Amino acid sequence: MTMQVKYRIREIWRITVLFLFFYIMHGELRAQDPQFSQFYANPLYLAPSFAGLTDGSRIGANYRNQWPQLPGKFVTYTFSYDHWFDQYNSGAGILFMQDMAGSGNLRTTNVGFQYSYDFSIHPDWHMRPGVHFFYTERAIDFDKLIFGDQISPGGDRPTTIEIPPLSRRGGVDFSTSAMVYSQDYWFGLAVDHLLRPNHSLYEFDGPDAENAYIPIKYSVFGGTKFARGGRVRTRLEESVQLAFLYRQQGPFNQLDIGMYWYRSPIVVGAWYRGLPGISSGGQDAIIFLVGYKIDQFNIGYSFDFPVSRLLGSTGGAHEISLTYSWTSIRVPRKPRMVPCPEF
Repeated sequence: MTMQVKYRIREIWRITVLFLFFYIMHGELRAQDPQFSQFYANPLYLAPSFAGLTDGSRIGANYRNQWPQLPGKFVTYTFSYDHWFDQYNSGAGILFMQDMAGSGNLRTTNVGFQYSYDFSIHPDWHMRPGVHFFYTERAIDFDKLIFGDQISPGGDRPTTIEIPPLSRRGGVDFSTSAMVYSQDYWFGLAVDHLLRPNHSLYEFDGPDAENAYIPIKYSVFGGTKFARGGRVRTRLEESVQLAFLYRQQGPFNQLDIGMYWYRSPIVVGAWYRGLPGISSGGQDAIIFLVGYKIDQFNIGYSFDFPVSRLLGSTGGAHEISLTYSWTSIRVPRKPRMVPCPEF
């Protein structure tokens, strides 16, 4: 390992520790957002600062199947589209997300619009603030649930004395983010659920009312890239990237940290998720990735191998990402690109 690589690893680790120390000291958790292992393959879900981070247009789709061995299903989908407006130094995007959990199809659906703006703060550094306005809704199929008073020796009874909750509840929400980057580094912060919408399907009064509102989520991310030029004859591009993502929502804390290796057209990666010694983070999983990347198209598959007490009982998690980007018209000048991974 060269001295340059060792120095860069020490530098990114110092910045990571400072971010984690500050954001590990927040609130209480009553619910948490779905997560994606391939967080950079789902950039608009990670932070609105990534909207328009191309030299034209981009569409993306992500699928995650978590704990497939458990009854019911824990599946999350996202679909996104974004575009770079060179004349305005701006990006805009649309993001759709749906998360489904359990046999009652407990669903969380978000549909929203994102905007980002890119400007220079130093000859070598740029900043990209971003905003995300979206409608969010939670719903459940109450008739698919079976309660204790329906179970009898003669079979399941068709009715229950349980009071049906609301079938759905919706509201508006807002998120924001900021990212700074250079040719070799990037660091960002995203804050989600600033309007804290009510997601409860029951009505709460008094001191319990706080349980109905989504807690704010903080995400800190960053990394560095080591690029190597291609060979003269084969023109193979090669790079190694180190990256991290820290999330905090109420008392829930989690860190993903790892690396990607890219040699055209193959990407492989491995990273660790968890915060050993912290009860809310613990040890969660080791994640393995393989991806295929050509000029306009990326496809990636990752598997979460549990290293917690869930080992052997959940089946881990499978995730697939698809991204296609294109330039519909000639871009007068190519926007500065963040050197972060694409998976």
